[in-house]
Amino acid sequence: MSASRRIVVTGMGIISPCGKTVEENWENIIAGRPGIDRIKAFDPSDYSSQIGGEVKDFDPNDYIGKKDAKRMDRSSQLAVAASVETVQGVDTDKVNGDDFAVIIGSGIGGIRTFEKQHGRYIKGGPSRISPFFIPMMISDMASGLVSIRYGFKGPNYATVSACASGGHAIATSWMAIRSGYAKAAVTGGAEATISPMALGGFCSMKALSTRNDDPKRSSRPFDVDRDGFVMAEGAGIILLEELEHAKVRGAKIYAEMIGVGMTGDAYHITSPSPNGEGAIASMRMALKDAGLAPEDIDYINAHGTSTQYNDKAEAQAILSLFGKDSGVHVSSTKSSTGHLLGGAAGVEFIISTMALMNNVMPPTANLENVDDDCLLNHVLEAREKNLRYVMSNSFGFGGHNVSLVLKSFDN
Repeated sequence: MSASRRIVVTGMGIISPCGKTVEENWENIIAGRPGIDRIKAFDPSDYSSQIGGEVKDFDPNDYIGKKDAKRMDRSSQLAVAASVETVQGVDTDKVNGDDFAVIIGSGIGGIRTFEKQHGRYIKGGPSRISPFFIPMMISDMASGLVSIRYGFKGPNYATVSACASGGHAIATSWMAIRSGYAKAAVTGGAEATISPMALGGFCSMKALSTRNDDPKRSSRPFDVDRDGFVMAEGAGIILLEELEHAKVRGAKIYAEMIGVGMTGDAYHITSPSPNGEGAIASMRMALKDAGLAPEDIDYINAHGTSTQYNDKAEAQAILSLFGKDSGVHVSSTKSSTGHLLGGAAGVEFIISTMALMNNVMPPTANLENVDDDCLLNHVLEAREKNLRYVMSNSFGFGGHNVSLVLKSFDN
């Protein structure tokens, strides 16, 4: 592994409940305008949670040919659509496609396709199942479709680690470039799980907010009145690139990625390890990788799901590693976007990059009464600060932890 190989962010694309471009998302998130509402994809009346973060007015035909779009699950459509903004600065006729990896995570993949095709099977038997069922459903298809679209022939696969999926995709992309397996990587995560079965499953776990009469204020990480996360859909896709490769092609450079931490809790299938031990280890590893001390980090974009156990464990982990008197500021932008599951880390990595570029920390919307177990240096309104180093955390069911460190870019 070459520690001297610097890796930078040269492309970003978001489609989420807060907008269909990076700028639109940034504007709504720093303003604390949540994109959460009553679910419209189907009638949620029978569910304990009837709210979600849906992508509004999304027409895949704006990004993808009509025939091809019909053969994609919505999760893949969102990934490909977000990649259009990400890759717009790359002249694909002039770059070597062999140098570009595509690694995109998804926690569940094509569950909407699975539900639809299972319905056809129940009604008409196996002959009614679409021949496109399998390629539409499998989680790796987003990365495959993006590589086909742009002719990128480097390492190509999906990462699947629940809500840490996008974080693992970004981390392994960075490692692939650093070790010389690729010179650039299209990476991030995508998810489209607002479906009857997925919603029902999370409702049965009692994991979701039931603040159905007040959707905009339903996602409230670190608040004493939080009552669960809000399921959302979308994609956050990033282009990571080796610095010299980026310079040769005259790419715009947004930030530099300098560290990765990845750990496992080895504790429980859904609950985080006590006192956030896995999160502490992940953040500590990322700091070591970046050559930083805890006091160097200016801002943390927290995983902050708005669930009782996760928020408390993450807050305790941050307090333990950074100290009670630390100057590090913390916010969770899931308060605005909802929780995109496998797509969350990609969106939050981009928002962290935008924070660095603009020297503005986004707020945790709806944080009105901070839980005594979560007494961090919270960002309650968008706040200007000279940012040098930021961290983005992502944790998933199964005890998966990923921490990513970015720095402002200088030559």
